[in-house]
Amino acid sequence: MKLIKFSIMAALLAMTATTACNKAGSGGNKPEVKVENGEFTPEILNSFGRVGDAQVSPDGKKILYGVTYNDIEKNKGNRDLWVMDIDGKNPLQITNTPNSENNAVWIDGGKKIAFMYRDESKDDAAPQLWVMNADGSSRKCISDMENGIEGFVISPDEKKVVLISTVPYGINTAEVHPDLKEAKARIIDDLMYRHWNEWVTEVPHPFVADFDYSKVENVKDVLEGTQFESPMRPWGGVEQLAWTPDSKQLVYVCRKKTGKEYAISTNSDLYVYDVATNKTTKNLTEGMMGYDNNPIISKSGKLAWLSMEHDGYEADKNRIFMMDLATGEKKDLTADWDYSVDEIAWSPDEKYIFFICPFQGTMPLFRLEVATQKIDTIAAGQYDYTGLSPIDANTVVTLRHSYLEPNEVFIAKNGEKEATKLTSVNDEILAKLNKVTCEKVMVPTTDGKQMTTWVLFPPNFDKNKKYPAILFCEGGPQSPVSQFWSYRWNLRIMASNGYIVIAPNRRGLPGFGTEWNAQISGDYGGQNMKDYMSAVDYMKKESYIDGEHIGAVGASYGGYSVYWLAGNHQKRFAAFIAHAGIFNIMAQYLETEEMWFVNWDLGGAFWDKGNAVAQKSYAVANPANYVQNWDTPIMVVTGENDFRISYTQTMMAFNAAKLRGLPARMVLFPEEDHWVQRPQNSILWQREFFGWLEQWLKPETEAYKKAHAALEAQNQPAEPKTEQPAK
Repeated sequence: MKLIKFSIMAALLAMTATTACNKAGSGGNKPEVKVENGEFTPEILNSFGRVGDAQVSPDGKKILYGVTYNDIEKNKGNRDLWVMDIDGKNPLQITNTPNSENNAVWIDGGKKIAFMYRDESKDDAAPQLWVMNADGSSRKCISDMENGIEGFVISPDEKKVVLISTVPYGINTAEVHPDLKEAKARIIDDLMYRHWNEWVTEVPHPFVADFDYSKVENVKDVLEGTQFESPMRPWGGVEQLAWTPDSKQLVYVCRKKTGKEYAISTNSDLYVYDVATNKTTKNLTEGMMGYDNNPIISKSGKLAWLSMEHDGYEADKNRIFMMDLATGEKKDLTADWDYSVDEIAWSPDEKYIFFICPFQGTMPLFRLEVATQKIDTIAAGQYDYTGLSPIDANTVVTLRHSYLEPNEVFIAKNGEKEATKLTSVNDEILAKLNKVTCEKVMVPTTDGKQMTTWVLFPPNFDKNKKYPAILFCEGGPQSPVSQFWSYRWNLRIMASNGYIVIAPNRRGLPGFGTEWNAQISGDYGGQNMKDYMSAVDYMKKESYIDGEHIGAVGASYGGYSVYWLAGNHQKRFAAFIAHAGIFNIMAQYLETEEMWFVNWDLGGAFWDKGNAVAQKSYAVANPANYVQNWDTPIMVVTGENDFRISYTQTMMAFNAAKLRGLPARMVLFPEEDHWVQRPQNSILWQREFFGWLEQWLKPETEAYKKAHAALEAQNQPAEPKTEQPAK
């Protein structure tokens, strides 16, 4: 990237773009949505406003938040910023620009807002740090990082800033062979040469700089001269950086490893960087062997963070640890809490830590009293909460969603039964859609336990009718089947298309204790698959489910589950859809990049013949070993930039199905990775998804009749050939 230089013209263009602020509901990027007959279509799914990142102002009187809308025709999303009163009144859109404002925070006592933005006046511009007044006026770009920035955190005294930017990684082929100007090749000597969705040619570093609201200068690389990564890809961001209250030190997260060492380990640590000496002075978590992550520091200097115990186990229980930075004394505040924590935030009085974690199939908001470790539930119900911006010891601004509705901003108060809704970004669309319902069903498992299962029912559900059903198989594998709202795996739109959706919290998911979560490791083809079948068998007993027309769908580990079920389902299913799933786990071991994952989950390498757990995985848990049993139509989907589960896994599954003579379809996205993110690709995905299910699960449709007629014709025995006499 070229250096980004601030220009007066760019500033004028940016200011002009934001002079027309909008009241709620009249945002410049909000699409026109037409709902016909209450139907929930893929186009409508891509038209919701995506609300996020709510931040309470320093005086506690305002809330800053972002809303993203997709432009389907332009095939991109755009995020603008809004401000409202703390009670949700007077929402005002303060930006209306061609590109997204991200990572927005209050500064200067609430008089200004800092944010990331890509200058629309320059085609090759990368995001930089900008500052504007709290009403959106007087925008100014104040950083000039060659590779742009991916995030920032301003120090408590607002005289320093840490910027996330990238530095080169690995071997530069042009430097090795400078005379070969047109040669294009990658020269690789170690592992982790690609990760999730990118060839690793650069890694993020934190850069500390002077900051005065109008410029950023004296930039210093905290990890200068190294190829270590901080924050950690792919999930890490500003939450992995924290300033001390005196603004003299920065705590940063880093796994100080590269190549093979990085690929086999999750051992990250919290390091202290001293601004004055430009040196890292201390490893605060030395000897703590798992992930140490997401540091938060109170105003008096108390450090809390999330910590996992075991190296190599990425889905270990996330504990809340606390340390006195003066003495170095640390303590596990959740030693008696059997659930894994996702998000944490200090209360202003430092007596409490608010946190969110999976709990019994939902994501409630909790409060932990530091002195006693007593835990109170602040907000719960059939919802998921995300994001924490505390106002006081009893009150926090957050976001809430469920299977039935996307994120909106809420305020939750200790002692009140219900959180209070502050925004209504999507109410108008939701009110026009046909209603679906969601119920919790407890399913008995084969080993005598009770499994929380969410069941969604179609609009105008009538228990006297029969409906096709979908078994939803979660990815991860250790990701919660909570009340999530997804813009791809959206359970409401599935139910809206006339299906009963069965979503079990099978073995190997957080929210039901560490034993339930850990059971899946080394047992991919075991109890969790029995749990899926238990859920289907239990629900099939209901008279309203058409037991002859049930499909199984899922992505990532859910896609793996579909492949495994395809060879072991014993006629339970009439159709399958697998997205980015593992088809051959022996190939996966050497195709994937995060070796810690396959080592822990599968038990180790397939050539380790003395490793009983690993050998069981490759024998019993490998879907490729059961292809001879495949007998059901299957659609497979993948992105060619998926390096977590290579697209070749999907191609293998498709080829196997076709060679088996099965109806099969492959949808391949050249520009997508493990996810489908571009709006038009998302709509195409949904159309193909429901088109495939209709062919095999809805007997009353023309698509079903046509598909079965073709299948019947394909299965007719060939006419006997008349032998020609030999000449």
